Amino acid sequence: MRNGIRQSILAIVLGLVAIPLAAEESRPPVTILGDDVAPGTSVRLDWTATELFEGVPVSTPVLVVNGINPGPTLCLTAAVHGDELNGIEMVRRVLHDVSPDSLSGTLIGVPIVNVQGFRRGSRYLPDRRDLNRYFPGNPDGSAAARIAHSFFENVVEHCDALVDLHTGSFERTNLPQIRADLRDPAIVQLSEGFGSTVILHSTPGEGTLRQAATDAGIPTVTLEAGGPLQLETSEVMEGVSGIETLLSSLGMLETPRRWSNPEPVYYRSSWVRADSGGILLSDVSLGSTVRKGDLLGTITDPMSNLHTELRSPYAGRIIGMARNQVVMPGFAAFHVGIQTDEATAEEGYTGGDDGAYIDGMSE
Repeated sequence: MRNGIRQSILAIVLGLVAIPLAAEESRPPVTILGDDVAPGTSVRLDWTATELFEGVPVSTPVLVVNGINPGPTLCLTAAVHGDELNGIEMVRRVLHDVSPDSLSGTLIGVPIVNVQGFRRGSRYLPDRRDLNRYFPGNPDGSAAARIAHSFFENVVEHCDALVDLHTGSFERTNLPQIRADLRDPAIVQLSEGFGSTVILHSTPGEGTLRQAATDAGIPTVTLEAGGPLQLETSEVMEGVSGIETLLSSLGMLETPRRWSNPEPVYYRSSWVRADSGGILLSDVSLGSTVRKGDLLGTITDPMSNLHTELRSPYAGRIIGMARNQVVMPGFAAFHVGIQTDEATAEEGYTGGDDGAYIDGMSE
């Protein structure tokens, strides 16, 4: 069944299927979390996955906008890591700005997946596990595995396509970008639907929501924007613009697509690491274009006042970087997107230690 839905999504993105602009016949309601959501309505539901030590249930809102017209179901998930705030605001703006009378299909938004981590300002669950390493979960496993299973079964399996919203972690920040496995045609088309947003090829890590959903036949990408524990207006606005462009690309909204100058697609990337400890001060900013040998930043030993320069070993663009801070040797400081040809992705490049998915710095 999912393969058929997957092909339908791809056909919609490619413009091979026309979405009706008016509901000529009644649509059945969408059933999710035990509730029937009628066409042309917006509701707030609650997903309860676990309970506190005191036995008090822990629930989180699930926002559903069911359009008057038929179409696909797009899901937006945020704060799988509890300290990533930008995605929460993106979901709020998108879900509350969309009218069910103008929507074709269904939009499901979960602003805070990891509500326990969010309440503590922590990336992790109370058991110190990373929820985004346990999907699709296990109903008889650890606390993280049970939460992941509940979320996957009750929410994710209702999606035809999914956008998982993240930020950088551990005092690192990301240029707004789409992380996608560009070897999958359906995911390529989903990624291109965001318009002028940087796209980075990366295969999803084991246990991530992106991997589990894709394996279940649900085309999924990650939208990274900004850093943790802050609400960054410009990053939020860029993310919202990309999502609204995607809704238009999928035929879910009849609005002008917000295209601007095209951004490059990066099939390869590399983190530049510190070789010494000290105070890191950057000489570049997110989005900066760099040449091989350009100065990225300096690390100063606060005791001896000795300076170490960090220079780019590649020509490319800064798509992620550490905020100014104290670092240790081996610390990943600057993420450089390297322009290559498409053959790199077709050959199965996954990034490895040079790629986007290392040290928990993304997803």
